[in-house]
Amino acid sequence: MLEDKNTQKTSLAELGEFGLINHITKYFKVENASTVKAVGDDAAVLAVSEKQTLVTTDLLVEGVHFDLSYMPLKHLGYKAVMVNLSDVYAMNGVAEQITVSIAVSNRFPLEAIEELYAGIQLACNTYKVDLVGGDTTSSTKGILISITAIGKAEKDEVVYRNGAKDTDLIVVSGDLGAAYLGLQVLEREKQVFKVDPNNQPDLDNYTYLIERQLKPEARKDVAGLLKELEVKPTSMIDISDGLSSELFHICTQSKVGCKVYEEKLPLDPQVISTCEEFELDSTMVALSGGEDYELLFTVPIADFDKIKGNPNFSIIGHITAENQGLNLVTRANQEIELKAQGWNALKEEQ
Repeated sequence: MLEDKNTQKTSLAELGEFGLINHITKYFKVENASTVKAVGDDAAVLAVSEKQTLVTTDLLVEGVHFDLSYMPLKHLGYKAVMVNLSDVYAMNGVAEQITVSIAVSNRFPLEAIEELYAGIQLACNTYKVDLVGGDTTSSTKGILISITAIGKAEKDEVVYRNGAKDTDLIVVSGDLGAAYLGLQVLEREKQVFKVDPNNQPDLDNYTYLIERQLKPEARKDVAGLLKELEVKPTSMIDISDGLSSELFHICTQSKVGCKVYEEKLPLDPQVISTCEEFELDSTMVALSGGEDYELLFTVPIADFDKIKGNPNFSIIGHITAENQGLNLVTRANQEIELKAQGWNALKEEQ
């Protein structure tokens, strides 16, 4: 992660705004028929279809959402795209286009921006989405990235947060908590490096956790998997701020309660061992960690046989009546009120 002081650095001022845009977008290819005109004009041109259009946007700010002391710029570009694609997939849709706007300070040379856009391009190629526009400007401090994702879905296939019904099953894709623990490992190694810059971290025991933090993958596959199973979720959301926070969103908007079972939470073995090392409660990490970018959804109880045993999904609980509240059922069969303790971007540092 250390910076090579001998590499050539090209000032962004040498290119100017339009020269920079041309330079960083010239290798992006158009993948979707709905993209009539991508970058290079006053506005992108997209072909309107009979399907519903999905639009989502996220802003990532250096020092708030990422730390460049351990986040490589290529990984940052990739992750910034994933954050947005995940929201489209959480609507049961297909992502097709993105716009990327960045503000950078003069401490970033052209080569750094090339690294950032190499990650964005890799994400576009992997997930078959087109870069169709954006903006570049200067920043007085650090780097800001704003990405908007555009997708589509059939009108009767869009899934909202407000459709959960009493007795519905609560399901998650993948496993939980790894991204948060990856962040804890990286923060620890950062502090060690500050004390002894010659210390080389041994991260072999944390490879999965660090990958989940630095290079998460959006769950593009879930919509297809559910279609094959002939299951349509009644509600869905992506797990960006933590499982408990996302459950609150679904339950509040659906006007229902829920019961989640501690023993059913899917945890990777690296999560369990690292929680023991850090003396953290693995259940709390799974509930409140965030940045997993898995999908949380509800399905009718009649679909239990279709979902059970599927290696991609875990049934972790069920929806209840609103007056029963949101509860965690512990391994000791005690009910504890769930609290939304996930990431809050507007909370001031203590």
